[in-house]
Amino acid sequence: MVDDDSHDGPDRGLRGWDLVGLGGLLLGGVVGGLVVGLLLDSALGTDPVFALVGVFLGIAIGATGFVVRVRRALRG
Repeated sequence: MVDDDSHDGPDRGLRGWDLVGLGGLLLGGVVGGLVVGLLLDSALGTDPVFALVGVFLGIAIGATGFVVRVRRALRG
């Protein structure tokens, strides 16, 4: 009988919920950066500046977390 709970072997990698979590990580980074940027823009009166900076920082943070999680998952 084959044990389905075994995670050893060559087919170890990213599965469905792992991919959903990676998508959520990217989305959370971008949305979080945008929200912080919009709050700073409304407080300081600089309309699109911090929103754009927040989006780009969110993309960078999300991509970094994405790469770290994928590397960790593929190493086992």
